Amino acid sequence: MFLPRPLRPRAAARFLAGVAALSTVALTAIPAQAVFVPPNVTSTLVTANPADTTPHVQNGSVRAFAQIGNTVYAGGSFTGAKNAGAGGWTTVSYLIAYDATSGALKTGFRPTFDNAVQTLAVSPDGKLIVGGNFGTVNGAARKNLVELNPTTGATITSWAGRADGGVVRRAVVSGNHLYLAGAFHYVNGAKHSLLARLNATTGAIDSTFQIDASVARASTELVWALTVSPDGRTVVASGNFKKVNNLVREQVVMIDVSGAPKVADWSTQRFAPDCQIDTFPFYARDVDFSDDGSYFVIGADGGIGGDAFCDTISRWETSARGSNLDATWVDRTGHDSITSVEAADNVVYLGGHFRWLNNANGNDKAGPGAIDRYGFGALDPGNGLPMAWNPGRSPGSHLPSGGTAWGPIVWEIWKGPSGLLIGQDSDGVGNEYHGRQAYFPTAGGRTVAPVDAPQAASGYLYLGAGNGKLTKVPYGPSGVGAATVTNQPNLTSAKAAFAVSNKLWWAKGDVLELSTFTGGTAGAPWVSSGFNSWYKAGSMTGAFYLRGRMYYTTATGNALYYRYLEPDGSIVGCTEYTVPTSGGDWRTVRGLTWVAGKIVYGSTDGSLRTVAFDPAAATAVNVGAATVVARKSAGATWSSPTLFFATS
Repeated sequence: MFLPRPLRPRAAARFLAGVAALSTVALTAIPAQAVFVPPNVTSTLVTANPADTTPHVQNGSVRAFAQIGNTVYAGGSFTGAKNAGAGGWTTVSYLIAYDATSGALKTGFRPTFDNAVQTLAVSPDGKLIVGGNFGTVNGAARKNLVELNPTTGATITSWAGRADGGVVRRAVVSGNHLYLAGAFHYVNGAKHSLLARLNATTGAIDSTFQIDASVARASTELVWALTVSPDGRTVVASGNFKKVNNLVREQVVMIDVSGAPKVADWSTQRFAPDCQIDTFPFYARDVDFSDDGSYFVIGADGGIGGDAFCDTISRWETSARGSNLDATWVDRTGHDSITSVEAADNVVYLGGHFRWLNNANGNDKAGPGAIDRYGFGALDPGNGLPMAWNPGRSPGSHLPSGGTAWGPIVWEIWKGPSGLLIGQDSDGVGNEYHGRQAYFPTAGGRTVAPVDAPQAASGYLYLGAGNGKLTKVPYGPSGVGAATVTNQPNLTSAKAAFAVSNKLWWAKGDVLELSTFTGGTAGAPWVSSGFNSWYKAGSMTGAFYLRGRMYYTTATGNALYYRYLEPDGSIVGCTEYTVPTSGGDWRTVRGLTWVAGKIVYGSTDGSLRTVAFDPAAATAVNVGAATVVARKSAGATWSSPTLFFATS
């Protein structure tokens, strides 16, 4: 069931190969201030079909996972468990262990707690570290933090860690550091406000880490989520606080732990305003680093919030520094909560109480561009758009008597050695019954290779030449060659068109169609996606694709625009952005493509021009620097919106 996989600190903290809340809590993108266009990546998606062998738990919720060898540990607020397919429940509270391959519960592991388990981690010497809001463990007083024998569940009494002053919501091991986050004010008898660091092997307090969060937005101050970069040099935490070491940090803080721990020069105002629903004391609900540590994601709830990142998931670059920073992208649900996130294998997974993603235009309903995603989603890390992965949080018709079909919280999404584990407060996943937890194996999933505009410097420009015809013109650094007309019976009534790998996207009326394009011939078209019917593709006077974005012009807007576009699922982003340019009049463009770092475009005067394009520059295009490549001629008049570049 599990295949080996390199683990990041958040995952590694809860997995060792071999042995070497609180009870309850009560999407479309904004470019970063320093323009950053994420690189193309290969993504590996887990299967959307949950395994049938995972045991069920009863009542409450599953809130945390860890794995040691071939044993999975699940903690939470539940009161019973049973093997998949079993009839009766076994009374067991707050923490269970089961075989990663068979799913069989391990009856020899029977620790006892008097209250919920919130977080799990694995020590460097292969013990299980447990945090929560408990007061006794195995019949003895032990507040909120304990280390257990991973086979029997017995308390490791020599381990010194204690969270004397309140709940431990998150425990993360990085190297021999154990980072804690929660609602505590003392750890091991020493004053630490909401954050602390221990020696992971011994449990001794690390007095060099004195990073204290404070000042609740409302209700009780706490740090709810914490993640550590894979290189161990950066910590990001989120929760109900306004200050960290007396510096203003609204709900999210970055901590530099590359040397002496200090609050990093990183802050944003996106989590400063209140959301529409004031019953949420805070809304930055979960954080996680990518596998390479280059970025982290933040999931949020809270209701609609104007410019605030309420009910969103957003990407932030780790290397960014300064105040009032902005996200690389943000995906809005349109008034529904995101409660857990996990960035793994170049996929951003998210879970919560949402019904749609890519829904910046909706408010408690599906707006133009909304993509149906019921409680679970997987996003392209480059643009934040939903990929074609949609298991859903529904039991279908398989909910047993006494089960819960839909709950407000997905407490945890965790990528283990070879699959994705989810813990929640309901019993439906993938139209099947899965009691409070489910497992999506990597086996049976798929790899999504990056696709992009043709990258060659030489090839062919294809220009609309009437219904069902294209003019084919050789093009390269030396300019254009002789034009020939090709018959394209599948390409009728075409408007703007652009190539993405071996596919041709093209507008027919207001519909965005797709065809294969190989050997200079367009195949039979199909509608790109039913989710794109809202988009008036026919208004584009030219378009091209590059690194997760569809750039385009219109006859009425003097700008170069873009929307995010996701080839895996053929999704058009619901929000239009303007590229910073200077000079020229984009309303005169007729036909638009990209070749080897330059925009190549036709215009109403029939000429073909080219100009340098850098999407990451403060001014991406200086139209005044464009040069004429070809004038209109008997062979080609460069004034058709159908203009694209291909290598054959």
